[in-house]
Amino acid sequence: MKNAITLCATLLFGALSVQAQEAGLPLWEVGVFASAGSTPAYPGSSDRASRALVLPVFVYRGEIFRADNSGVGARVMRTDTMELDVGFSGALPASSEAIPVRRGMPDLGTLVEFGPRLKWTLGQPTPGSRLRLELPLRTVLEFNGGVRDQGVAFEPGLVHESRDVGGGWSLSTRASLIFGDRKLNGYFYDVDKQYATSQRPAFEAQAGLIATRLAFATTKKLTQDLRLIGFARLESYAGAANQHSPLFLQTTGSAVGIGLSWTLGRSESRVSN
Repeated sequence: MKNAITLCATLLFGALSVQAQEAGLPLWEVGVFASAGSTPAYPGSSDRASRALVLPVFVYRGEIFRADNSGVGARVMRTDTMELDVGFSGALPASSEAIPVRRGMPDLGTLVEFGPRLKWTLGQPTPGSRLRLELPLRTVLEFNGGVRDQGVAFEPGLVHESRDVGGGWSLSTRASLIFGDRKLNGYFYDVDKQYATSQRPAFEAQAGLIATRLAFATTKKLTQDLRLIGFARLESYAGAANQHSPLFLQTTGSAVGIGLSWTLGRSESRVSN
């Protein structure tokens, strides 16, 4: 469900997920992350948004509270094959004036998602890889001159992670389906009567599929403190619940990005993931 402006976070946390299999990681790390990327403005949009950002990075791998490759949250339960946590993620605002089909409509505000996620390890095809099922269910809040509930997102997916696939590269592949309730889909696709025009008729969204997504993330350790990260994502909106909305303009989308992560400091104490 994430839009263009969260691509840098997707690059960092998605690509670095392959590190999750490593043993003896530092309890905490601090550093800087720089990235550039391009992605659709929202699912089904024909407009793109490109960003270049430099962000501070803090990683903490506590037994319960964590800020790592999976995001920010709290681990509630963990066994050898299953983990339940409560996670957070977000998206920065986007101006509707920059999206011609939305011009004159309210801006898309800052979004914060939080909720439970079940992670189930299905197997380890090779010593350096694993296959996992993830079932995140998250409430979406919008911060835009106040706080508003914007519905619920559900993104079941399969994740395959491989370390050292050749030349020091590691790879993470994710296939998922993104569903939204009526309120969340309405946030992207509703056209209220007061914003309707001859080219943009009124429309009321319904709950259902938002997108089918296939994402690839790769990372290469250049030095002990420097990592190169790449990201590509393909999305299909065919069969989406709201493809008849006047804000829905195309059935495919793609996103690409590249980044560098520079670790400035780390703890001496080590933990297993």
